[in-house]
Amino acid sequence: MPDGRLKCYSCGHRCPIPEGREGVCRVRYNEGGVLKVPWGYVGAIQCDPIEKKPFFHALPGSDALSFGMLGCDLHCAYCQNWFTSQSVRDPEAVAAPRDVTADGLSRLAVECGAPTVVSTYNEPLITSEWAVEVFKEAKRRNLYTAYVSNGNGTPQVLDFIRPWIDFYKVDLKSMDDKHYRQLGGVLQNVLDTIAGIHERGIWLEVLTLVIPGFNDSEDELRKAAAFVASVSREIPWHVTAFHPDYKMTDRGSTPAETLVRAAEIGTEEGLRFVYAGNLPGRVGKWEDTRCPECGETVIERFGFRVRQNRLAGGACPTCGSAIAGRWDPRVEGSTRTNGIPLPVF
Repeated sequence: MPDGRLKCYSCGHRCPIPEGREGVCRVRYNEGGVLKVPWGYVGAIQCDPIEKKPFFHALPGSDALSFGMLGCDLHCAYCQNWFTSQSVRDPEAVAAPRDVTADGLSRLAVECGAPTVVSTYNEPLITSEWAVEVFKEAKRRNLYTAYVSNGNGTPQVLDFIRPWIDFYKVDLKSMDDKHYRQLGGVLQNVLDTIAGIHERGIWLEVLTLVIPGFNDSEDELRKAAAFVASVSREIPWHVTAFHPDYKMTDRGSTPAETLVRAAEIGTEEGLRFVYAGNLPGRVGKWEDTRCPECGETVIERFGFRVRQNRLAGGACPTCGSAIAGRWDPRVEGSTRTNGIPLPVF
């Protein structure tokens, strides 16, 4: 910029960063007129079921190699990955970076039998340069790639990652802009990003963590479901249970009946695939994928575990209707989830 500041487009804050300073995320900074960004490390790494991300319509029953860096552009009081996302703000967050290579991460995914590499744990948008480097190596090994993100993006960052990403999960945290500003964001940025991801042809799933007293009113849940349906009725919407964590310990966990009602609202608003998560065995049919045309259960789950996968060529085996998603014959019908802890190397 004319005054020596750099405009960063990795997230919706679009920070104008002065010389010698960092953006809101605290990990991208201006050094001598050059934007410096995170590179070459992980703060956390794990191999676990892709359903845990959660992706229910992308290679069900397979594993994903998940890696994360440090930092976030939001500061949610209930963050469940605060040990990495808040490590540059909170002295109690103790995740330490470990050097890795992009090639090493993709090789590790192959060794673990994980067909997908996922950038998660921190906010991947603010570390997109490194994610793309990892994803390029993953693509050379015919792997899939994904983001698990707060969705506070920009058109510029979506265009940057678009050639290298297959799946994208967005946390739609609230439909109240005041609530978003409490978390450090702006609702419209997230809504625009959700629409932008879908427009770019990236497979999208949306999650709302249902928090008692914060976003669990029927009106707000209905607005969230209606918005997702306005982008596409085929987008899976996950409503999941809150548990007290980090700096939000002043309320109890989300009751199962609240999740069931939220799932019913999603269906009433026209969504074809709605899931209630994090409470295995307590939400009935809302863990399973059902054909929206005939009602047949095509994928049966218990928590993150696929008990039965009856998809046939991405279609319902009973009526032949196509089920929206990203399916691969190499893993179709799989119920395997190794989900093994990994050392950081």
